[in-house]
Amino acid sequence: MKLQETLSNIVNDDILHAKWLNTLSFMENAGARKISASEDKEKVTLIILKHAAEEHRHAFYLKKQISKIGDGFCDDYQNQYLLAPKASKYYLNNLDVQVCKYLKKELQLKGAELRFAAYLLVTYAIEVRADELYPIYQDVLTAADSKVMVKSIILEEEGHLEEMLHQLRSFSPKWETYANHAVKIETELFDNWVHSLENEVSLQTEPTN
Repeated sequence: MKLQETLSNIVNDDILHAKWLNTLSFMENAGARKISASEDKEKVTLIILKHAAEEHRHAFYLKKQISKIGDGFCDDYQNQYLLAPKASKYYLNNLDVQVCKYLKKELQLKGAELRFAAYLLVTYAIEVRADELYPIYQDVLTAADSKVMVKSIILEEEGHLEEMLHQLRSFSPKWETYANHAVKIETELFDNWVHSLENEVSLQTEPTN
């Protein structure tokens, strides 16, 4: 099942759609927390603060969008309120772990330097993905004439990607090699996540006799 088809099935079911928004909110919030955890105690730039704040705001915005579907959906991030909860929680954490292992091996980084480099690569890979995922989701929302919108997030994620590219260019002359490896790791994890989503959505939308 293609991602657009999966998202169409999700948007056409209020319960699934609410869980999807909640899942995206969870992942944005997890990303914001990862950024904050990677911060040095003193060397915190305006861009890092801006990025963490905007990821938190995206989490809040997506959570608020649930009310456009109906009341009483998805109070928090417990598993029963998420789509493919295990895969959704595994995705970002495992991306961080695998990128850290790569940086330790490739650049022998540790401590604050490792955390900052991982922040750059993980966030870059996530922003590349967001630039693909949110427009597809918005197209599905528009086709369904949904009240839910993510256009504002799309604009901000585009800005985030430019900011990450600027930081990566300052990080290393070989930034493209490192960034491409992070994207490769993310692609495999994303494909596994989408597969889990497809399976769950298929089970919940298949017709009953």
